[in-house]
Amino acid sequence: MNISIVIPLLNEEESLQELYHWIANVMQSNGFLYELILIDDGSTDNSWQIIEKLSSAHKEVQGIRFFKNYGKSQALHAGFEKAIGDVIITMDADLQDNPEEIPELYNMITQQGYDLVSGWKKKRYDSVIGKNLPSKLFNFAARKTSGLKLHDFNCGLKAYHRDVIKNIEVTGEMHRYIPVLAKNAGFTSIGEKIVQHQARKYGETKFGLERFTRGFLDLITISFLSRFGKRPMHLFGAWGAIILFIGFCFALYLGIDKLFIHPQGRLITERPEFFIALTAMILGTQFFLAGFIGELLLRTKKNSAAYIIKETTL
Repeated sequence: MNISIVIPLLNEEESLQELYHWIANVMQSNGFLYELILIDDGSTDNSWQIIEKLSSAHKEVQGIRFFKNYGKSQALHAGFEKAIGDVIITMDADLQDNPEEIPELYNMITQQGYDLVSGWKKKRYDSVIGKNLPSKLFNFAARKTSGLKLHDFNCGLKAYHRDVIKNIEVTGEMHRYIPVLAKNAGFTSIGEKIVQHQARKYGETKFGLERFTRGFLDLITISFLSRFGKRPMHLFGAWGAIILFIGFCFALYLGIDKLFIHPQGRLITERPEFFIALTAMILGTQFFLAGFIGELLLRTKKNSAAYIIKETTL
């Protein structure tokens, strides 16, 4: 199997037939052996019925239907689990990603040796305020935080070597940061390709302010996990030690002052230094406990899918 094309979708009944024929023409003209995995992320329109018809008529089409809407990351996770191609291509189902880009993306993985190639929609046809400006701000923050010099983290059109998608776990809203997850897993050959962006032909964008907000929160999460995800005690233990040391110094000062310098002075409990020492010691202990709990969780973690598959056409 040369290529697995993984496409998550939500309420895209108008575009599915056209998308399939577009992909099929590109694959056949280039002689690729491929599979097309369509993941219905809880659509409320006729998307699943169309997927079933496509799967019945074309053996290369496979469908996965979620019990409800779980999100794009979970849909990609399910598709990655099923994919068997040497190269995995992801794209959106709204016809804004151009399947004509697939052959060159495939060659960049197989011939140029990239582990991952991310699309860059240099010229976009989205609204400036609704999507373009938030996307630019998001990508700027992602570049500074991750160290990856990609222009468009949120582009759905990406190509992966099979080893990449089988060794990373996409959960939550982490689909935007798959290049970062790949980098953290040791896949350092990450490239970028300018891809053609199409204006939306049917329906309305699923992008909203809440997704923009969640993206930045996930950026903070993955930044923390990439640095301390496998060693939480290095962060919490260090801060705990610093804060405990501060508390101990204040307590030592109060003890020496009361015993040897001002034995007739105010009670220790009436001095502000006492409350600083007490608060610092409590906080330091809590930081240490957080680090220990994090280490215990890492050693007892059991991976489980964060979605329920209702039915498949496999």
